[in-house]
Amino acid sequence: MKIGILTSGGDAPGMNAAIRAVVKSANHNGIEVLGVKYGYAGLIKEELIPLGLTEVDGIAEKGGTILKTARCLEFMDELGRKKALETLKKFEIDGLVVIGGDGSFQGAEKLSKLGMNVVGLPGTIDNDLAYTDYCIGFDTTLNTVLDCINKIKDTDSSHEKTTIVEVMGRYCGDLALYPALAGGAEIISMPERKLSFQDICTRLRENINKGKNDNVIIITERMYNIEDLQKYVEEELKISVRSTVLGFVQRGGIPSGFDRVLASKMGVMAVKLLMNGSTGRFVGIRDNKIIDIDFSDVNTPNANKKMDYDLLNELL
Repeated sequence: MKIGILTSGGDAPGMNAAIRAVVKSANHNGIEVLGVKYGYAGLIKEELIPLGLTEVDGIAEKGGTILKTARCLEFMDELGRKKALETLKKFEIDGLVVIGGDGSFQGAEKLSKLGMNVVGLPGTIDNDLAYTDYCIGFDTTLNTVLDCINKIKDTDSSHEKTTIVEVMGRYCGDLALYPALAGGAEIISMPERKLSFQDICTRLRENINKGKNDNVIIITERMYNIEDLQKYVEEELKISVRSTVLGFVQRGGIPSGFDRVLASKMGVMAVKLLMNGSTGRFVGIRDNKIIDIDFSDVNTPNANKKMDYDLLNELL
């Protein structure tokens, strides 16, 4: 038996740990592994490399992905997908592991429908796949965001300033919510609970009137123009406000222990599923148990994400 593995979409800390787990588990079971470079583009261009124990030694502690990643417009076309399938057949690959987010999973589903055995692992810092409690990379990014905000809070406290911090997340507010619940912010606005400019000012004014002059406001990307928000708050409350976009610093860094263990467990599960001839399965974690579900049971990003609004209202 031979397994292929690729990483697609945005990189996430812990992807390398998942690659390592797949290779080690496959090796234990006498299965050969080929790594596909540059995601789906690598399938179309036939950029595959053998992965053994030597190639994955020492990679679990590294951020990013040793297989590289790229977006592939050609794969969105039916002819591109058929070319990818031809490559898999040419290299005699029996099953494919795809590590990525929602877009990567859509590609995985299409390959499965073409007849390839495919298993997906959730690797995205946004944590926006509703079927799993956590995605590979989220915990590391959460701690990166917290570290950045802690540094910002030191200066805010010294100067009694307010700072607006924009984090990633797209359609999911977890990278705003979790740092805030951990004590990193006084006000948050995210897709699941978007505040108007006036709402933000009202909450900020209440804090200032209570003597809290240093405040952090976390907002999820793509919701507002951060400069417009800063200007509005300054004019409305007659205070000086800073703004910071954390950007791609959130993607990198040494994966946390949680992400490495999570990725390893998911990688082993992927190999087991392919050994059993399974296809069209996404691996995840729910209630601290590794699970796998059918592609058809995965909803759009964040569709069924549960949020503890009582906890949110108590703390923020």
